[in-house]
Amino acid sequence: MKTAISLAQATQGQTSPNPAVGSVVVKNGKVIGMGAHLKPGEAHAEVHALQMAGDQAEGATIYVTLEPCSHYGKTPPCADLIINKKISKVVIGSTDPNPKVSGQGINKLIDAGIEVVTGVCQTETDALNEYFFHAMKHKKPFVTLKTAMSLDGKTATNTGHSKWVTGPEARKDVHRDRHLHDAILVGVNTVKYDDPSLTVRLSEGGVSPHRVILDTQLSIPIHSKLLHDGESAVHVICGKNADRDKEFNLNQLKNVSVYRMKQDSIQIQSVLTYLFGLGIHSVYVEGGSEIHASFIHSKAVNRFISYIAPKMITGHNAKGVIGGTGIEHMDQAQNMQIVHTEMVGTDLKIIAIPKGDE
Repeated sequence: MKTAISLAQATQGQTSPNPAVGSVVVKNGKVIGMGAHLKPGEAHAEVHALQMAGDQAEGATIYVTLEPCSHYGKTPPCADLIINKKISKVVIGSTDPNPKVSGQGINKLIDAGIEVVTGVCQTETDALNEYFFHAMKHKKPFVTLKTAMSLDGKTATNTGHSKWVTGPEARKDVHRDRHLHDAILVGVNTVKYDDPSLTVRLSEGGVSPHRVILDTQLSIPIHSKLLHDGESAVHVICGKNADRDKEFNLNQLKNVSVYRMKQDSIQIQSVLTYLFGLGIHSVYVEGGSEIHASFIHSKAVNRFISYIAPKMITGHNAKGVIGGTGIEHMDQAQNMQIVHTEMVGTDLKIIAIPKGDE
């Protein structure tokens, strides 16, 4: 199972909307097949492992990090293949929370007379697909909110200059996290002031996620880099009264689509419901401060990541990390639990989750 987990870990960030899955086939104490699900629409991990095992699969044990599927999707059911290959025992890490599968794959194997063991290394196998599990349970993507600030809590100088607060190691770390998420989300002001690409730029490659722009009035400049680079899909979300001519023009661009909300303003929970409907299971929120505030006030954040640089920017007009109207009393503050700290280059990385978050 540890080997199967390692195989799945190597594919994280490239299988969505499917989960990352690894599988190993063992017979007489020897590994005779192994595989991982590489990308959506292609063969599942069990298929690769059983193909490698070939005729030796009969009477073998197959280890798989996630319950084998039992339904026809873009590929046939893996449970049926396991039965047809006359596997004698199936060892499973996690049960699939997808309603199309949940428990049905296990039941099909048991009904076929195959021995099934579940919950092996489940903590590790659950962690492989944290975003997928959350999305299946809540019907909304898992949200990570990332901030980068100076030691005195500033994200830019009083002139708005912000490149770069953190060092190159922290910025590379951000690109790794982008690769692991299905979508990056920013507000339109970030696009106006920084003209970012919002892509994954790693020397070893990586998958660039969907780009999501919250833009109530559809004021995004039509010449913005990300609207024309073709790197990945761009979703511009606006209020119901936004300019319809601008919406038409944006929709003519390749890989760009506009979603108009039913309300005048953008409602974060409605945005997440819409993104889940697109098959987006995780969102990496990169600001700015008003977007951060709206996600926090909507109780929509599942994980906070903060990079703190050893710099002092100072200044009353220098931008802070979180905007919004704020709270009046300390007992209204959102309590957090710090779950991880580490140095990334010269910067401190802190990961925290809301207390009581599932």
